[in-house]
Amino acid sequence: MRKILIDIIERYFDGIISDWTSKLENEFDRKISRGKLKDLLEDVLRKIVSILKASEKNADEKIIELMYNRFEGCGFNIWEVSQVFSQGKFILITFIEKREFEYDPIIIIGFLNEGMENIFSLIVMKYQKSLENKFSKDKRKLLKKLTLNQKYLETLLYGSDAAIMIIDENEKFIAWNKGAEAIFGFKENEIIGKPSSFLLPTKEEFSRELERIIATVEKKGSLKIHETERRTKDERVIPVTLTVTRLEDENGKYIGRSVIIKDVTEVKTLQRQVDQSEKLAVIGQLAAGVAHEIGNPLTAISSVVQLLQRKADEEYFIDQLAVIKENIDRISRIVRELVDFSRPPSYEETAVEVTGIIKTAMGIVKYDRRVKNVDFVAEISENLPKVNIVPDQLLQVFVNILINSLDAIEGTGIIRVRTYYEKGKVKTEIEDNGCGMDKRIINKIFDPFFTTKQVGKGTGLGLSVSYGIVKKFGGEIKVESIPGQFSRFTVDLPTAK
Repeated sequence: MRKILIDIIERYFDGIISDWTSKLENEFDRKISRGKLKDLLEDVLRKIVSILKASEKNADEKIIELMYNRFEGCGFNIWEVSQVFSQGKFILITFIEKREFEYDPIIIIGFLNEGMENIFSLIVMKYQKSLENKFSKDKRKLLKKLTLNQKYLETLLYGSDAAIMIIDENEKFIAWNKGAEAIFGFKENEIIGKPSSFLLPTKEEFSRELERIIATVEKKGSLKIHETERRTKDERVIPVTLTVTRLEDENGKYIGRSVIIKDVTEVKTLQRQVDQSEKLAVIGQLAAGVAHEIGNPLTAISSVVQLLQRKADEEYFIDQLAVIKENIDRISRIVRELVDFSRPPSYEETAVEVTGIIKTAMGIVKYDRRVKNVDFVAEISENLPKVNIVPDQLLQVFVNILINSLDAIEGTGIIRVRTYYEKGKVKTEIEDNGCGMDKRIINKIFDPFFTTKQVGKGTGLGLSVSYGIVKKFGGEIKVESIPGQFSRFTVDLPTAK
């Protein structure tokens, strides 16, 4: 994992330094100039890479020694050094999330988080040790500094983005930091004194999990659970990881435990994206073979049917041949969509405005026989930034979504179309006031061959193909829906460079 981390740092060294400097400049502009800060960060990051390349067992300690000495020389205290670390970690994770690597981003982020936790603990330990050595001859100064150190530790505890809490031997919460408040929504005064089971979901399995945690920590001293769930104030159940550690008094007696909880919702989202991409790749290979095997005999059958239609005289045979031809056309449509799904046409991308494409899509859909009682409400922003896309493929995406909206409102209702620019992305929203979808359907809506339509009405490939097209352009499709009220599809596309 060190080699992977080194490769990422070296590949995006300049970008990481630029973002890191910008983040820290706003916080420490009175302490150090931007130029000096940038030089300092470049020197530190290069030396960290050198330490990682050496693959020494005590690499964490060497990094701490480097960081502490370099920043202490510029007048930074322990809190400020920890801020430098936190910002550096955030910048590096941002680079990993926003770029495509040949490595698994979830494993990289997990490795980075674990390493940063070790380094952060060493910073606090080093600072405490330096205080003891520095002021051992002066008890009054030592007491004063230790008090200040305690305040620093409290600041670190309550300022951490992880949820940190302490549970006493009576299984009651007695400490609750700001990270816990941000993740779970409960204020400190709402949680102190509550039982340790307060955050558990209602399923019986979590009660058994709590019993296992208590028994293991009392016996072994610590426990880490990589995948479980906890309940928030607004009744959401979120995926989390737990690190639990035994607390003892001076006689070694058990007096409770500390619990560190991390919300891994974002990691789970990344995992679903990876799973979806792998699924699409496998189905794509299958689809290409199926389309090839079906296409050739289907062409021959269609030709014979058309020939029989021209020669048939009896009305009965003409009707039956029409039914055959209709079903052949349906199979042909499925085959074409399979080809598009497995291998989207590699047309040349060009920088264009989304406005013209969405207007064309609405114009096409308005010719559908079901739109007599449909109101189209358009809020189209003109002069939007251009995006790099293949116009015909993006038109296919918009038409697919609009047709789904028509199906959802069953020919009577309102379809709203809105385009706008926000944070480097051009966004297109298509919303209908139709039947809506529950979470179960939303989670499957981009899966190949998944459809809620009746047999013969849909192939289940339209949104799968659309998903692949948008991802190819570096964008995203997001879905929001409430059953019986509305569905909203949002297509986000990055602006052209």
